[in-house]
Amino acid sequence: MSSTKLSRMSRTLMSLFAFVAVAYLMLCAALFVFQRALIYYPQPRAIDAPETLLTLQVADAQVRVTVRPHDGPKALIYFGGNAEDVSRNLPDFSQAFADHAIYLLHYRGYGGSSGSPSEEAIQRDAMTLFDMVYNTHPSIAVVGRSLGSGVAVRLASQRPASRLILISPYSSLEDLAVRQFRWFPVKWLLQDKYESWKYAAHITIPTLLIAAEHDEVIPRSSTERLYMHFAKGVATLQVIPGTGHNSISESPLYLKMLGAAL
Repeated sequence: MSSTKLSRMSRTLMSLFAFVAVAYLMLCAALFVFQRALIYYPQPRAIDAPETLLTLQVADAQVRVTVRPHDGPKALIYFGGNAEDVSRNLPDFSQAFADHAIYLLHYRGYGGSSGSPSEEAIQRDAMTLFDMVYNTHPSIAVVGRSLGSGVAVRLASQRPASRLILISPYSSLEDLAVRQFRWFPVKWLLQDKYESWKYAAHITIPTLLIAAEHDEVIPRSSTERLYMHFAKGVATLQVIPGTGHNSISESPLYLKMLGAAL
């Protein structure tokens, strides 16, 4: 092969490499800029009666909370999944947990809450809600499902909750993102990491982890990795057979497990 042909081939390969590198960097930039649109899927509020709605005043937003008031020491605070309208839990929770006041937090951008969701903003709102509820209900069970399990475990490590229930929980959002985007430097791109494993070791209250047998979103390995970070004797892990990530709450065992943990 002549030197001219080799030179042309070399220039072609270099051009191709440069194109691929630029395209890859552009994809990385897009993932960084739009990552929260891939994490959060805000939902409208289905239950909209005035008596079921509380507005939580925080510094930079108005955060809505669906509530079922109840006198007495016990309360339940619930944090939902990334595409969940938490108000839909109100009828079942009200019936199943009749001796608890119920507070279902709509993340920023969800259910009429203003602002945009992010891990730190949601966590500040969660602590503000807990402190408000704690003034009248000294025994608070903190419940988190899927994305909300990361909110719940961090809150319970920082506030005097009485019980912690984690539904379809994960070790960290970073672990899940690495599986989805294995060709990208997720560790450096991801802003909201929800590192639940970090906070699990600080939990001392009775904790229940509930997993779906066939969870197609959160691998069992991630749930079990989180479970191993709790101190011995603090947490238990139960699996609801025949259920998936979205169908777990349809099982008759779901509310029974929550009720037993409460």
